[in-house]
Amino acid sequence: MKIAFCYPGQGVQQVGMAEGFVKSDEHYADMISEATKASGVDMNKLLFEPNDDINITEFTQPALVTACCIITDALLLAGIKPDVTAGLSLGEYCSLYVAGAMSFEDAVRLTRIRGKLMSSEVPAGEGSMAAVIGLDADTIENAIKDIDGVWCANFNCPGQIVITGKKESVQAAMPKLTEAGAKKVVKLNVSGPFHSPLLKGAGDKLAKELESVELGNLKIPYLANVNGSVVTDKAEIKGLLQAQVSSPVRWEQTLYELEKMGVEKIIEVGPGKTIAGFVRKTVPSIEVIGVSTPEDIDKLLEKLG
Repeated sequence: MKIAFCYPGQGVQQVGMAEGFVKSDEHYADMISEATKASGVDMNKLLFEPNDDINITEFTQPALVTACCIITDALLLAGIKPDVTAGLSLGEYCSLYVAGAMSFEDAVRLTRIRGKLMSSEVPAGEGSMAAVIGLDADTIENAIKDIDGVWCANFNCPGQIVITGKKESVQAAMPKLTEAGAKKVVKLNVSGPFHSPLLKGAGDKLAKELESVELGNLKIPYLANVNGSVVTDKAEIKGLLQAQVSSPVRWEQTLYELEKMGVEKIIEVGPGKTIAGFVRKTVPSIEVIGVSTPEDIDKLLEKLG
């Protein structure tokens, strides 16, 4: 049976992520200490005490990566290993961790930097994003083609595409998309125009940070957001991570690729059910099992026999 580990992106974070693992084993408590050191953020406070910082991009990103990497280690220690991996936007860093290409410390440190760069590249309030439900990509592209400063950001699944760009451009696009037949156009509660050309400068700055990172060889293939294609050569990774900041996320294509590769089960590693929802609408033949607590791993082991 072919198994893929898939990782969610920003938006699923919650206080208490991975707490059951940290309380049960010193190894995970040590990972929290390593994450604190790597990010310069008190990860115990951020993950386990009530706070608003967890929803601020520069803190959300290292927090979610820390939690998902802890859950990954627990899965691996339980003997559950993936044949391939993919992550949605931020989740790509967790994919690189499980694939052996990036150390835990580097994944946490880089995502704090990435979060800061993404937040500061466009002043707060000047960018926006909206989810478009019920239209295909061609119809969306056609509806927004005459509006400067708006682009498609996430191709999540059939009938769900996210647009991104300047606040006034996204605002102008919303009624046009409704006229074009969208069932719903919902403004997202995000602080910037993520995955748009407006963030190219943030990607370029991230590339400078990536220069000093030593990547390992990929032990399993991973699928990159930028093209939805399999990557097996570590030499491609830095360029893909740089481009990812300002390029659309090809998640629907990623899921079709996993199906083509013969994946039968996807383990959604981390909180929420975002991946499960997208899989159900794209490749319903693949079973998705969510893992966010030690109990989930026990149930998974029973299921896998």
